[in-house]
Amino acid sequence: MSEATKVLVTGASGFIGSHCIVQLLEKGYRVRGTLRNMDRADSIRAIIAQHTKNADALEFAEVDLTKDEGWKEAATGCPLILHVASPFPLENPKHEDDLIIPAREGTLRLLRAARDTSARKVVLTSSVAAIAYGHKEKPNRPFDHTDWSNPDSNNIEPYAKSKTLAERAAWDFMENEKPEFDLAVVNPGAVLGPVLESDYGTSAEIVLRILQGSLPGMPRLGFEIVDVRDVASLHILAMESAKSINQRFPCVAGYRWFEDMGDVLRKEFPEFNKKIPKGKLPNWVMHIAALFGQFPRSALSELGNRRDVSNRNAMELLGWEPRSPDEAVIATARSLIDHGVVKP
Repeated sequence: MSEATKVLVTGASGFIGSHCIVQLLEKGYRVRGTLRNMDRADSIRAIIAQHTKNADALEFAEVDLTKDEGWKEAATGCPLILHVASPFPLENPKHEDDLIIPAREGTLRLLRAARDTSARKVVLTSSVAAIAYGHKEKPNRPFDHTDWSNPDSNNIEPYAKSKTLAERAAWDFMENEKPEFDLAVVNPGAVLGPVLESDYGTSAEIVLRILQGSLPGMPRLGFEIVDVRDVASLHILAMESAKSINQRFPCVAGYRWFEDMGDVLRKEFPEFNKKIPKGKLPNWVMHIAALFGQFPRSALSELGNRRDVSNRNAMELLGWEPRSPDEAVIATARSLIDHGVVKP
């Protein structure tokens, strides 16, 4: 790719989006990042400038996932697009459409803009939530890029349903519209790693809760984890490689229970030993905690429910090599401490 190539990155203020921007700038690309409100442009640029000397090659455009205005203008002149923006709440909304409609319709707005501005490639950020949820029975293997979550299941949470329907809508668009651009999809697990600012968003909440000792013990809860820096690098690999066309890439580095993360954090940050819970919490206690707002109700269905996901498609096709989950956990904690979000 030419160093002058401009890449559109939606969700520039988000955890994944900001790391994508830093890595793209470091590789010599120009970047146009989208924001819902341009009032944040200066602060986001200042944050990015702390991590790359090429922040002058960053510009911003204002768009909203729920509105038609501005998408074509944002995509104009950007042959490559990373569509990262999507709602990611800590708690479920009152109505699932509050998540589903922005995720699905925002994706379609971006794809139509890519079609109308002669883009060459779109990389869509989906989630393992679009792969491994809503199944009556698990396969006798890890979930992989061939699997889909069941949005019609009675036990699928609104976030997983929104990611599934949004990604399905993208592939349906490609089939029905047959645009000139190519599509690839990245499906991250629980994204940890270094936060770039004290306004850390939802992703780091897992590690923050453990460090704060906000629960009296460790729930039987776990996730497929990936470092945000590796999520960004996989987006760029997918953007640059012809091998990624029409492919989905589960983006995970390994499974960790809350207990495992607590063990890693106690060893690496002994000053937090008094706060990090050591005991286990029965599932019934977590249900009571959720009633009093001490634990997200959206996570209750995940208690004791392990879902392993394979990253082989990204490793075999694109040569992607992620950091370990433990490194991602440590990097999250260290950045939260450095930004003053949490103290011993």
